Amino acid sequence: MQTNYSRVGTFAESGTQNSGGYGKWIGGGLGWALGGPIGGLLGFMFGSMFESGNSTTATQGHPYASGQQSTQSGDFSISLLVLSAAVMKADGVVKKAELDYVKRFFVSNFGENKTIQLMQVLKELLQKDINVQEVCLQVRNAMDYSSRLQLLHYLFGIAKADNITADSEIYLIETISGFLGLNQADFKSVKAMFVKEVDSAYQILEITPDAADVEVKKAYHKMAIKYHPDKVSHLGQEVQKAALEKFQQLNAAYDEIKKRRGIN
Repeated sequence: MQTNYSRVGTFAESGTQNSGGYGKWIGGGLGWALGGPIGGLLGFMFGSMFESGNSTTATQGHPYASGQQSTQSGDFSISLLVLSAAVMKADGVVKKAELDYVKRFFVSNFGENKTIQLMQVLKELLQKDINVQEVCLQVRNAMDYSSRLQLLHYLFGIAKADNITADSEIYLIETISGFLGLNQADFKSVKAMFVKEVDSAYQILEITPDAADVEVKKAYHKMAIKYHPDKVSHLGQEVQKAALEKFQQLNAAYDEIKKRRGIN
């Protein structure tokens, strides 16, 4: 099934029964994701969840109407699931390594039982026609920049989970990055953490190999502030832990450049 980058998708209501009550659990952990395109997807999958009084706006409202809101860990997780499904389908094959990567995150974050529920949501999403642009614009409107950067990092992790990053996956992730409002330098920085090239260390610091030593140090301090794990502390310990991995990749890039140049 082709992923829809721009037009409004159509969704079938088959297989949308609220099995085992997990739809209600998911709904109870969400804020802004209950509305707009993401809420619409969930509404088709778990219609009874939205009739229980948890939300009256699951399939209503405009995704760009209200400006950034407080993002709950559930909002981040569901956004990750929806965009993960799009990336997994980008190369035409959903690989076990990609599913395992997502599963590990949710096991760490929510435990085994709730992970089973979330992976069922992912299974449903993989069957849907996902309107990537509309979903991303909803996320862009509601989620802060640092959290969107962390989403990008996760998506590259999924694409690289099988140690092969297909051009179709990179193209889609770059498209998602643009729709999320992330600048090109930040996209290249995160990409360089997963797709290694000769100047990857410099790309991570968002500088070129001809930058002076003083510019290297300045760039590192700027990126250290941008990528600091505390920026996503509101999303929970596990997301913060994953952000630490990104921060460590930044430090490794800086150490590599210093070693090449003999900088103390």
